[in-house]
Amino acid sequence: MSGTGTLPQSEGVKDRAATLRNRARLSANKNLLFWYRELYRDQFKDFPNPAALSILEIGSGTSPLKQFLSNVVTSDVLELDYLDLVFDCHEIDRLEAIKDNSLDVITLTNVLHHLKSPTAFLNRAAGKLKPGGKVIATEPFFSLISSVIFKYLHHEAVDFRISEPELRDVKGPLASANIALPWLMFFRNREWLQPLNDNFDIDGLVVRPFSGFSYMATGGIARRLPVPHLLYRRLFAVDLALSRRFPNFCAAFFTFVLTRR
Repeated sequence: MSGTGTLPQSEGVKDRAATLRNRARLSANKNLLFWYRELYRDQFKDFPNPAALSILEIGSGTSPLKQFLSNVVTSDVLELDYLDLVFDCHEIDRLEAIKDNSLDVITLTNVLHHLKSPTAFLNRAAGKLKPGGKVIATEPFFSLISSVIFKYLHHEAVDFRISEPELRDVKGPLASANIALPWLMFFRNREWLQPLNDNFDIDGLVVRPFSGFSYMATGGIARRLPVPHLLYRRLFAVDLALSRRFPNFCAAFFTFVLTRR
């Protein structure tokens, strides 16, 4: 994950170790890799040739995106030797390695809910995008079923009581989180998006659900469930269809696409 500022040395060592462990677990989980592959296909489905785009990924520590799109520039706040860039994404506007008005896409998956100030990040990131460039992000969606899972079975914090789109308690890239924050921004409290309106076409915002049970059926990063891969692929297709037909009942993730003015 990326973007919570300068880390105490002990916190950084712990988070780097956890990130490397999670990356290895993800790579060894065939069903989870398939889930990510399908997610990336969905994220970039409106581009005829994603391999020709200029793409920056935020929060690449665990992400497998570069396995599927080799042109992606990877980044994180953690110093990891396989990354292209290391920086705090809240300071993306100061990043000289990426020129202003140069990117087609900035993408992040399950990262926004770890950021101290998602709105500030998005506004600062806009300057790195070409006019018409996109921010594409995927975050947890709170349906009837997924709410129970995220609240009671997931290890990250869930807080619906926040009065503004900010993290109150910042500890480090992995420990700091409110997985309800993006859902609150894009579904319950749409007025929180108004500060983005100068830089992004809020009226043209695209939001769509992505999958329900299929992520959990992989075991996620923490564990691997013994579901045969061929069976999993079939279950995924059904799960994806159900999440889009009945999102408020069973969807567990959503993708949003913001377009720079």
